[in-house]
Amino acid sequence: MANILVVDDELGIRDLLSEILNDEGHSVDVAENATQARLARNESGYDLVLLDIWMPDTDGVSLLKEWSMTGLLTMPVIMMSGHATIDTAVEATRIGAFSFLEKPITMQKLLKAVEQGLQRNVPAPVAAPAAAVPGKVVPTLTPTGYSAPVVATVATAAAADAAPNAHQGFDLDRPLREARDGFEKAYFEFHLAREGGSMTRVAEKTGLERTHLYRKLRQLGVDLSRNKKN
Repeated sequence: MANILVVDDELGIRDLLSEILNDEGHSVDVAENATQARLARNESGYDLVLLDIWMPDTDGVSLLKEWSMTGLLTMPVIMMSGHATIDTAVEATRIGAFSFLEKPITMQKLLKAVEQGLQRNVPAPVAAPAAAVPGKVVPTLTPTGYSAPVVATVATAAAADAAPNAHQGFDLDRPLREARDGFEKAYFEFHLAREGGSMTRVAEKTGLERTHLYRKLRQLGVDLSRNKKN
């Protein structure tokens, strides 16, 4: 889960972007102008900022430049606009913007830009020396007999226990409608758990439109908050 700030003077855009990003498991704050964005940035460290260019008090490029000059541009900033020129986009990139989204913003372009921006902040993995972890000793059979014991780590066992179970039993001794609802609820809960609560990926996996998927989950009583990324 990432902490994301959405800065846009249009309420509809703020609400739409917040809903999409919340569904992806992110924590989202919103600001309707540069003044609110300054306060939010001073109080919190964000993993990514979506910043509108044209705003009533201070435009997004000026705010971006201000953050750059004061050392506050420590996160990827994705600029947004429906009326920006190529020169404006180039200027924002020169100052330090990570990328640019043209309005109206499609969900696919938004999620791709956000994913790429967040990946920029992911540190390269550092190889660590192997360490012995207490666990179950499992001998392995070789052509000449049993080899040295192999230690099954606690972390591996815990990960296996935490994985969603694709094979579940169902009580079939009940009315058809109840049995079908029970199966469908387990089916969607399995995919929500496997996809980390991402409604977008669950919709793709199950072949349902997001609106239909929301309605179906609420009808079945599926807890949408349980599988959110923490």
